[in-house]
Amino acid sequence: MDVKDVLIDAFGRIKEEVHAAVDGLSAEDLHARPAPGANSVAWLVWHLTRIQDDHVADAAGLDQVWLSQGWEKRFGLGLPRHDTGYGHSAAQVGKVRVDSADLLTGYYDAVHDQTLGYVRGLTGRSLDRIVDERWDPPVSLGVRLVSVLADDLQHAGQAAYVRGLLQRTDS
Repeated sequence: MDVKDVLIDAFGRIKEEVHAAVDGLSAEDLHARPAPGANSVAWLVWHLTRIQDDHVADAAGLDQVWLSQGWEKRFGLGLPRHDTGYGHSAAQVGKVRVDSADLLTGYYDAVHDQTLGYVRGLTGRSLDRIVDERWDPPVSLGVRLVSVLADDLQHAGQAAYVRGLLQRTDS
């Protein structure tokens, strides 16, 4: 198995988890917060997608799908253009509102497609390239991609947990 095949499989699993977390949820459920100041399913999925879009585009030298494909305008969140949700306050989390899960999955799928398009061209040697020298040690492409996958899995799991809480309270 090539390194690109492992990454394609891993990012494919993220896509499955994102879709499972939002599938069939109403707008009300997407925005429900299980406790004051907690994150909603909509925010969690938007944030993990923004992080993947931002980090992979930067490492690949590509434009962010958020901007290049007009997703920023479609969402119309009233947040700064390059905002990824990192460090958001409870009030900022509340600004991430969508009419349906389709907007979230549409954006995620577009980011996923760009990610896979990039990953398909990678080799094992590609992963050694330094993509961020602001850290000590500098961050390689391989480390950056694993970091994105870890962040995506964490937030997809949180979204699934919040979904489960909502479904328990609905029954």
